[in-house]
Amino acid sequence: MNFDKSEKLYNEAKTLIPGGVSSPVRAIKPFPFYTASANGSKIYDEDGNEFIDYCMAYGPMILGHNPPAIRQAIENQLDKGWLYGTPSALEVEMAARVSDLYPSIDMMRFVSSGSEATMSALRLARGFTKKNKIIKIEGGFHGAHDAVLVKAGSGATTHGEPNSPGIPASVTEHTLQVAYNDIEQMTDVIEKNKNDLAAVILEPVMGNVGPVLPKDGYLQEVRKLTAENDVLLIFDEVITGFRLAPGGAQEYFGIKPDLTTLGKIAGGGMPIGIFGGRKDIMGMISPNGPVYQAGTFSGSPCSMSAGIAVLDYLKENKVQETLNKRGDMFRKMLSDVVTDKKPDYSVGGLSSLFVIFFGGKPMNYQDVLKCDSAKYMEFFHKMLNSGVFLPPSQFETNFISMAHTDEDFSKTAEAVEKNLV
Repeated sequence: MNFDKSEKLYNEAKTLIPGGVSSPVRAIKPFPFYTASANGSKIYDEDGNEFIDYCMAYGPMILGHNPPAIRQAIENQLDKGWLYGTPSALEVEMAARVSDLYPSIDMMRFVSSGSEATMSALRLARGFTKKNKIIKIEGGFHGAHDAVLVKAGSGATTHGEPNSPGIPASVTEHTLQVAYNDIEQMTDVIEKNKNDLAAVILEPVMGNVGPVLPKDGYLQEVRKLTAENDVLLIFDEVITGFRLAPGGAQEYFGIKPDLTTLGKIAGGGMPIGIFGGRKDIMGMISPNGPVYQAGTFSGSPCSMSAGIAVLDYLKENKVQETLNKRGDMFRKMLSDVVTDKKPDYSVGGLSSLFVIFFGGKPMNYQDVLKCDSAKYMEFFHKMLNSGVFLPPSQFETNFISMAHTDEDFSKTAEAVEKNLV
């Protein structure tokens, strides 16, 4: 494939944008391709190359790129204006749909990103409980805000160390970490810190290092443990929300958290984040209560219109049920190839999430680190040159959408067999 235009754009971008990109994961070496357009399951770059896309904007495009139902909803809203700075009926309509799908969410606030949703949920948990500490899962990603950017391996028995310059140690010292799927470690850390422990926040399925799945009974034990020790449980469903099931991972696994964060799919591809939960907790949010949260773009009418359209489409067409079956089928295709070519590698995932691990199937972050990320990147570039765009990291989830076809899956499996290193 020819990437001359992308290379030229990258060289110019480096002089104007740090690293030439607006988010670090896009910094593909030696340079990223620059997208010109996307439609259905395909993404097209400035050089005219076509790729089957399994990145899907890191998850939100569950219907594929440029779906007519969502595009029409946005176009209709543009005729009415795209930013008001006032309440709109769209917020009420959207909130009612979300609450109907998520019984744990009595009330909610709309924000502009998943990072903003998790940041606000943690602030609310601390304000409600009047406690300072939180527990996060080692390797779990909850956005790029200070309290959750903690170095792997720090935080369980010592003060959490910042994972970036610019974050005071006094911020992360209240963030404790435990390994995923280790209920004994979770129990120990909760019991030792419960008097000043506001919340446990976790991705029910670890999305940014896999996906990595919970052991049978693990999430149920975490729910029981937090309830017994008067600690709030926050499910970060920015990735799993509306994807594993209409009511997300909490419906899929049968768990009712105290607070939930959502994003990605809920905006139909437009900027959105949601945090919500029990009425008594959400009642602490300003102006009803003392916990401050605000945003000019919160409840943006275009995001609300797109969100209503996508949630209605998902419900009317039983999208999750269809995608879960297709995900099972596609993972079986990939597993057959991987077992034949590289039996020491593994295919992970569930629902419409998948990944090829360049190692054994992991149960936590430390297991994922044992995978051969260098070989994965070699594989990534070979797949890209075969017309398949996977996330450019071993530590990211792949997504399928309603736009992916059997032909896409067959071509991808053939490319995997050709390129697996």
